Amino acid sequence: MARKSSRAEWTEFVKHGKSRKVASIPSGLMGNKFSGVVLGIDPSLRGTGLAVVEVTAPSAPPKLLEARTLKLKKSLGFPECLGEISKAVNSLIGAFPVEHVALEQTIYVQNFQTAQILGAARGAAIAPAAVKGKAVFEYPPLRIKQAVVGFGRASKEQVSRTIAQLLRVNELETFDESDASAVALCHILTYRE
Repeated sequence: MARKSSRAEWTEFVKHGKSRKVASIPSGLMGNKFSGVVLGIDPSLRGTGLAVVEVTAPSAPPKLLEARTLKLKKSLGFPECLGEISKAVNSLIGAFPVEHVALEQTIYVQNFQTAQILGAARGAAIAPAAVKGKAVFEYPPLRIKQAVVGFGRASKEQVSRTIAQLLRVNELETFDESDASAVALCHILTYRE
C-alpha cells in the first residue's frame, strides 16, 4: 500500500482529529525536523502573545511549557510598553532553555503610524533574543495557518481549536496565546537545518 503524502496525512488529521482520538501529529509531518524549545511570539504593543513550546524528538508530540499574553494598560507610555515586551521575552528566555525564537511577520497595514508601532513592538521582542544569541525566525501569517491548520485563511477560532488539540490542552486563554503557540508550532513543523 502506498504511503500517504504529508499533505494528505495533515488534511486527514485536521478534518477528523476532533471527532476521533488522535495519538499525535501524523508521523510524516514530524520527520527530520526541529527538536528543542521554541519561544513563539505574536507581537503587539498592548497585547503581545508569548508561548514556549518544546518537542523532545522529531516524532514526539509538542508540549506547551508556558503561554501568556502581555496585556499593557493604555496609561503606560510607548517606551514603557516596549520595555515591558523586552523584559517579558528576556524573562522567558532566562526561564526556559529556548533555542529558537519565532515571530509572526508584520502584515501589510495601510496606516503608517500602525506599521511603526508594530515594527517597534517586534523590535522590542527581537532585541533580547538577539542579545542572548538566539536564532530568530519570522513567518508570514498565511504560512503559519497553513502549517498548523492546513489552510492559510483559517479563522482565529479555528487556529485556537487546532492549537489546543495539537498541544493537548483544553484551551488557551486568549487568541494572542494561541497565535504565539501557532508561530512556535509552525517553526517546529517546517524548520529544516
